[in-house]
Amino acid sequence: MFILVQAHQYTRYKSLMDQAFRLRKRVFRDQLGWAVTIDGDCERDEYDALRPAYLMWCNDRADRLYGTLRLMPTTGPTLLYDVFRDTFAGASLMAPGIYEGTRMCLDEETLSEDFPSLEAGKAFGILLLALCECGLSHGIETLVSNYEPHLARVYRRAGLAVEEVGRAHGYGRSPVCCGIFEVSEEVRTRMQQALGVVAPLYAGYRPRKNATSEPVRLSA
Repeated sequence: MFILVQAHQYTRYKSLMDQAFRLRKRVFRDQLGWAVTIDGDCERDEYDALRPAYLMWCNDRADRLYGTLRLMPTTGPTLLYDVFRDTFAGASLMAPGIYEGTRMCLDEETLSEDFPSLEAGKAFGILLLALCECGLSHGIETLVSNYEPHLARVYRRAGLAVEEVGRAHGYGRSPVCCGIFEVSEEVRTRMQQALGVVAPLYAGYRPRKNATSEPVRLSA
């Protein structure tokens, strides 16, 4: 299942939070070689201290993590502006309806154990579809993220049209791109068709009917 863990729920989902930080260390430091902040076997940074929301892909007991990402509004401090500004030089990506998605990663080993027939690219697409549904349910209109170039193919296979607004070198072994994508029911439908998914993935999914959807809470 897919759930959104907000600041007031950190203690309730402590096991998932700990697994997420350990996964981030394995992916972003050990595999990708990014210059990230390491605390023991975990990766945390100053943006985690701002009490953001985390989308979690987990089992039904919410004690086994498959994937995660962090959501933050672009109206406050973000990695996008503070660290990856060179990836979208000249563009303005700050507005109440625009959210930053960062630290998106999958635990491929755990996924292969519990879902042996699920290919990694499709798993990433499923996480993106759940992200779209989460955004629809919480008043998010546009998502922006930094990613390595090879992921553009994964986005396309998932039915997601990501607009690259720039890229830059100097962050890791590969260039880092900056891309944006629309959050809408049309996008969700297109992704469902591309991925062969019928039922909603995000546990709190509510179809968007108007612009007054509940915003993501970022503090207790």
